[in-house]
Amino acid sequence: MTDVAFHFGASDKIAYACRLLRKAVGSGAKVAVLADATLGARLDAALWGLSAIDFVPHCADSASDSLLRHSPVVFITHIQKHGDTTHQVLLQLCQSVPPEVQKYGRVIELVSLDESDRQEARQRWKTYAVWGMPIQKYDLALKEQL
Repeated sequence: MTDVAFHFGASDKIAYACRLLRKAVGSGAKVAVLADATLGARLDAALWGLSAIDFVPHCADSASDSLLRHSPVVFITHIQKHGDTTHQVLLQLCQSVPPEVQKYGRVIELVSLDESDRQEARQRWKTYAVWGMPIQKYDLALKEQL
């Protein structure tokens, strides 16, 4: 069964996604990132801007088969087209729940402080709950206070 984790209150969604991807890759996870073209391009640029020590190897789903197999992070445009199931984690940055999300062991939803982003996240939460998926909530504002 797919576990879902909502990370609420990201003041900078791109910076938080970079930290999350560094941590995931550092622990050996393979992550697929589902984002619209604009947000995906911003995240891609931010990952390329990291220092050599913090660099996160990544590629687009249009890359060669060899690169896709060796990249721990793959940016995907449509979950249905992404047939590679070696990526256990889906970093979901889109406004709606993608179909076939159950093929991942874990889905991570990042939610900013923006009210419209929070409203969309509530709708995704309801969808996951209807599907019977276990959901965890992480309040990033509380984490920063510690």
